[in-house]
Amino acid sequence: MSDARARARDLGIAIGALPTGPTNSVLDVEGVGLGHVTITRDTARTGVTCLYLADDTYPRPLVGGGAVLNGLGDCTGFLPLQESGLFESPVWLTSTSQVGRVFDAAFQLELGRHPDIADDIFVPVVAECDDSFLNDVRTMWVQPEDVRAAHEAALASRGSTSPPDEGSVGSGTGMSCLGFKGGIGTSSRVAPGGHTVAVLLMTNFGQRSRLTVDGVPVGRLLPAPVAPPQRQPPPAGSCIGVVVTDAPVDPLGCQRLAARVGLGLARTGSTAHHGSGEIFLAASTTARTDRDLTALDTGPRLAGRALDDLFEAVVDSAEEAVLNSLLMSPTTVGRGGNTSEGLDPDTVVRLLREHGRLGDPA
Repeated sequence: MSDARARARDLGIAIGALPTGPTNSVLDVEGVGLGHVTITRDTARTGVTCLYLADDTYPRPLVGGGAVLNGLGDCTGFLPLQESGLFESPVWLTSTSQVGRVFDAAFQLELGRHPDIADDIFVPVVAECDDSFLNDVRTMWVQPEDVRAAHEAALASRGSTSPPDEGSVGSGTGMSCLGFKGGIGTSSRVAPGGHTVAVLLMTNFGQRSRLTVDGVPVGRLLPAPVAPPQRQPPPAGSCIGVVVTDAPVDPLGCQRLAARVGLGLARTGSTAHHGSGEIFLAASTTARTDRDLTALDTGPRLAGRALDDLFEAVVDSAEEAVLNSLLMSPTTVGRGGNTSEGLDPDTVVRLLREHGRLGDPA
């Protein structure tokens, strides 16, 4: 097995026909940043991730929406988002056990940036997946300084010409996906109309036998795992997905974009297990307003059949983001010796070549 990690595109795995953005990530949407703090000391295999959507999201919210494929997970701020159709904060990702810690710190951080929050209602968006297979969830690992550091890293990443860190970083540190080490993955597409659509995932779902890469049933073709069954990650987990686009889309359109993330997960093998929480969000960075809706941007919105290209972009980006989260994650040993095996890129390439999905190397 190779120790080298590679994104799907680096291996020649290109999902769909639409072109990617320059970094093939959420950073391809102008103004968006992504930052992580990874915590791996002692029995910790966890962290926090900040997806920075735009400047001043509290005074000038972004239009947004969400969708739930399976609801055994949680996301603070989801109900206000669905009711108002507005994003007022960055999106924070973390472990189930750390949601309260991140929420508190995110609230204080935004209060420092916008003191008038004290006179209004503000609910940070914090979404979670369960990392208890690898991480000791009895300890509250995340500190306020970790949340601030993730936020600062997200700000610093805006405009980067390089892809962000993926795999076992930030909130993805303790996650497992489709029987292998999962975590953070992202991908982007440029739609025919010129709009960029990007997807960020925190992957923690699925069974090894169902792993599918570009249509090839890789999970069924791989040899059985050598570790004893009790050391294998459980099949039920969760997946948080965030769609970000510069296309002008209204709240209903954002809900529809968010729902399409589930199709990308299904292509990789997800069946949305009973115990899995698939919660998806979507935001338009060019559709903004103020908090009282008195200065609503009333420019044209894409709707109806005009969304079809964006739907395609979401599905393909979500599928590729899952693969990036797997291929960029090394084997990780966590609490009690529990081990989540990294998916070997060389083996994936070999199987795809055998099934005619990749050409032979030049």
